[in-house]
Amino acid sequence: MANFLEPPRLRIGDEEVEHRQATWLELFYDLVFVVAVAQLAHNLKGHISLSGLLGFVVLFIPVWWSWIGTTFYANRFDNDDIGHRLLVGLQMMTAAAMAINIHHGLDESSAGFAIAYGIGRVLLVIEYIRAGIHIPNVRPLTTRYTIGFVIAATFWLISAFIPAPWHFGLWAMGMIIDFITPFTARKIQLGLLPHASHLPERFGLFTIIVLGEAIVAVVNGVSEQKWDIATVIAAFFGLVTAFSLWWIYFDNLGGTPIETARTEGKVSGVNIWLFTHLPFVMGIVAMGVGVEQVLVSKAGLPLADNLRWLLCGAVALCYIALGIFHKYGVIRYCKIRTKYRIVAAAILIAIAFFAQGLPPIAIIALVAIVSVMQVFQDLYQQRPTTRLGDPVI
Repeated sequence: MANFLEPPRLRIGDEEVEHRQATWLELFYDLVFVVAVAQLAHNLKGHISLSGLLGFVVLFIPVWWSWIGTTFYANRFDNDDIGHRLLVGLQMMTAAAMAINIHHGLDESSAGFAIAYGIGRVLLVIEYIRAGIHIPNVRPLTTRYTIGFVIAATFWLISAFIPAPWHFGLWAMGMIIDFITPFTARKIQLGLLPHASHLPERFGLFTIIVLGEAIVAVVNGVSEQKWDIATVIAAFFGLVTAFSLWWIYFDNLGGTPIETARTEGKVSGVNIWLFTHLPFVMGIVAMGVGVEQVLVSKAGLPLADNLRWLLCGAVALCYIALGIFHKYGVIRYCKIRTKYRIVAAAILIAIAFFAQGLPPIAIIALVAIVSVMQVFQDLYQQRPTTRLGDPVI
């Protein structure tokens, strides 16, 4: 901490062009979301159905958006003074409160979940007001964000006192306003684009968090079973699937949409990058749940339909998101890799449709094979003359 109390400062100017890493406070903040993601996964594990998946999505979005809000603020205005530390500490408490209320977040704990999310948004607004006071040239952005986020937080806080199911309508209104608010400031954002190296690292760290949940799922699944060759092989395929997703995502982090937005004067790539990460990370978490359930299923019986669809659908969702990333240059721009990702998703959906009657080990093996083939395709396509970040068509 450089000073006991100092005003926020703009971290995206010319003096900040060098590589910038996540701070220790940001990494500590992420720990709360490790717990929140684990709670979301555990909740989904107990409700593997269409309604359970819908509930998983409804609860996942606010948790993810809470992380997004604090991350984007820190990217532009981070300052390591006591005021910022205390505000982040309070935001960690609200995120922890959301995690505590996840298990019954759509029934008896919905009020607690809504209050926790709403207070977290209020704390974020306080940070933006503080930045606007001390940095005059960012006030158009901080004012726009303050108004939008205050309105959204108000909907969430009021919903805590409205009976079900009507309070979910207020949740939806609040979430829509939260999502729309950044779009209302697109022209302003062009002059205040996020730091080009810091933000991709932060998204990468969140991706590592959810991939870690997939690893935990494999460990849990094996630990709950009597060890035999089938369990070990199935666990191997689960780890291979997670490792393949890690490989494909991080090995293609070449260009950045922030640099593209700066050169082309468009923020659409940044928005695609932001919002496409939502289905991507949700897919990884759901995949972890699917892998764990495959491991605890009886090896000699056909895998249950809901588990087959969960595993195949979750990994397919990841590949659709990766295809979008490639198509719009959010990660390495590559038309061929876009096609391969979409084809992989289609194959996985076909497995979910037509692989009825196959045992768990066969389903997870097919999913792993599809994933490994994506890695091989990238390695085959990569040439010694192709540099990371070059467009490959």
